[in-house]
Amino acid sequence: MKLLYSTIGIALSSFTFLAGCRHTDNSKTETTDRMDTVAVFTLQKDTVNKQLSFPAELIPLERAQIFAKVSGYVKNIKVDIGDRVSKGQLLAVLEAPEMVANYAQASADIEMSRSKYRASLDAYKRILNASRVDGTVAAGELEKAKNQMQADSASLNASRSKTNAYAQLKDYLMIRAPFSGIVTQRNIDPGTLIGTDNTTPMLVVENIHTLRLRVPIPEAYTATNLETPSIDFTVDAQPDVTYKAKLARKAGALNLSNRTEIWEFLYPNGDNQLKSGMLATAILKLGRKASGFQVPPAAVVTNQEKRFVIRLRNGKAEWVDVRNGISMGDGIEIFGPLSEGDTLLARATDEIKPGTALVSKQLKQE
Repeated sequence: MKLLYSTIGIALSSFTFLAGCRHTDNSKTETTDRMDTVAVFTLQKDTVNKQLSFPAELIPLERAQIFAKVSGYVKNIKVDIGDRVSKGQLLAVLEAPEMVANYAQASADIEMSRSKYRASLDAYKRILNASRVDGTVAAGELEKAKNQMQADSASLNASRSKTNAYAQLKDYLMIRAPFSGIVTQRNIDPGTLIGTDNTTPMLVVENIHTLRLRVPIPEAYTATNLETPSIDFTVDAQPDVTYKAKLARKAGALNLSNRTEIWEFLYPNGDNQLKSGMLATAILKLGRKASGFQVPPAAVVTNQEKRFVIRLRNGKAEWVDVRNGISMGDGIEIFGPLSEGDTLLARATDEIKPGTALVSKQLKQE
């Protein structure tokens, strides 16, 4: 950021008038000028960027808390914490004797309904064939046989549906992995009573082959952009090792509790070196697409009423309200009704009131 410096003198003139009554000598005026010099600079637009560190957290790409869909006892468990599992792998087996009995009864009901349907179907076909000879079968008998056959068919279909439902419930006794990953929690043992109203999961499975690095970005920086799609990060467990993650998505909304937006990065954890739940520090190089105004921190005055800079216009001081943007150590980004080429005081103070006459003496540009 190039600054053009000159000196400003605040012209403070005091005049003393001495008058005498009926004196022959004319009164004289003495003027004393005192100059308080201050530095100013010419406002210019420049690229706004900064490297910042934010706290972050690693979480698994997928995480499933596994609950029972039916009540029963744990018959046996096939896995423990730290075990790697594949999608569809059997994790645990529950037993529910009453459910098995219901399934057996439903299966028997199917056979009974099937027998009744076959009998009524045969009867209907015989009566239908006989009815082709005029006067052999009454019309009411044929209709009665047809209705019976249809009723038995509906009963068979209902039995099938009931049996399928029990079969589905029976399958729920077999607990399987929803995806490939690692077992991170086990809260059951053989003989444990499991209910559908349990609040503690039986098992927790996480996919840590890829980890999500979630970074809460303060509201002031949500309008910035990353200079590169990949960022560096470190974890507290290995502060001397730097890892890289790639931007995958942004939340698109602020968390109202802390006024931050979640930016999510993906880290390929093929060697399983990092673990979900680790705390991390993300290093982001942020910038704005368009250039902006940067000023020395001392050029911005903040008091109980407002935040402003002092602009020199037509030889007089003018307060201009501003809002702070990105702080860059030796400079700070500001927003306000300013234009490139404006002359601002490098060290502003609210003791210089609006309208104060200022005199500048141009110095060499540095």
